[in-house]
Amino acid sequence: MRITTVKEYAKRVILLNPSSTWQQIIVSDSMSAIGLLRSIGFVFLTSTAVLTLVQPGAAQIKRPELPASLQPLQELEENYSDLRPLKDSGLLSMAGGEKLIDEANAAVNAGNYDLAVEKLRSARQLFNQLSNFYQQLAGSFTGIDNRIADGQRRQALESAQKRDETTYQLALVYRAQNQPELAVPLLIQIIRSQNPTRDLGKKAYQQLFELGFVDSPYPRPSDNQSSSDNY
Repeated sequence: MRITTVKEYAKRVILLNPSSTWQQIIVSDSMSAIGLLRSIGFVFLTSTAVLTLVQPGAAQIKRPELPASLQPLQELEENYSDLRPLKDSGLLSMAGGEKLIDEANAAVNAGNYDLAVEKLRSARQLFNQLSNFYQQLAGSFTGIDNRIADGQRRQALESAQKRDETTYQLALVYRAQNQPELAVPLLIQIIRSQNPTRDLGKKAYQQLFELGFVDSPYPRPSDNQSSSDNY
């Protein structure tokens, strides 16, 4: 016999167990429902915990792939000789400065003084940066490795010499452009850096004398030379 309603179910229970009441039936059904809900909740929480524990493991299985452009460290060490781009042709190098000077000379020969000024200014700044960097390295290695310190100090001097030579060429271009007000500060910088007794310092002072910025020539002619000039 099929039971379709709660009332019929209660009547059937009472018939089978006359001592039962409506309240006992309701309480019994409620306890059964609560037990069922608790069972369902426990299963749900258990399933959630299992999924939470499984997901990190599954995520760890799939590892991100490295970009194809990245080389293994071993290959980089083997190709270390190729990782010196500044030695021969890099811009931040003596060779890079020499290239700028060659381009400036070509511009002067073509009569393009504006381009020559641009190239010489870039070369001058480059040599000045190199000199400062080498001086800093020399100071860092002083007392630690004197061999390296001496080598860096020597490169600093070479870079400074090229800077002053480039500055002198730039001053000459300014003179050719009839801009002595731009040439004079550069010539004074050369004298301060080189010392008036050195060849480049003497040439810079001679330019100042020719421009009329100074009155006394240097070096002064000796007494014998002056007496021979009088004759």
